[in-house]
Amino acid sequence: MWLLAGFVATGAAGLVLLFLFDPEHTPVFPVCPLHLLTGWDCPGCGTLRAIHQLLHGNLAAAWRFNPLTVSLLPVAGWLVLREAIWLFAGRKLPGLVTRPAFGWALAVVTVFFGIIRNLPGFHV
Repeated sequence: MWLLAGFVATGAAGLVLLFLFDPEHTPVFPVCPLHLLTGWDCPGCGTLRAIHQLLHGNLAAAWRFNPLTVSLLPVAGWLVLREAIWLFAGRKLPGLVTRPAFGWALAVVTVFFGIIRNLPGFHV
């Protein structure tokens, strides 16, 4: 239980930092090593900036920074809620997104997104 409390506290502290400090203008946040070495955007590039914008209620700006992250946040929320209900109530909810086919589909979408976002003329 203490481990869970530690994860929740760390996540909350991270969200507070992302709310207070814009990753676009604050050098404290890490730079993507792939982008630093190649100039290409990886599938995760822009995630911190997108979450910062979401915390400020700006969905359009978040989408421009990383549409994959914005699209997957509801899935992540469902997984967190599902696990919390299982942990605290002992009740298992349907696990559509925990099936292997979903993982493979997510991997394909992530690779495809990583390629397409680096093509000339593609700007999200």
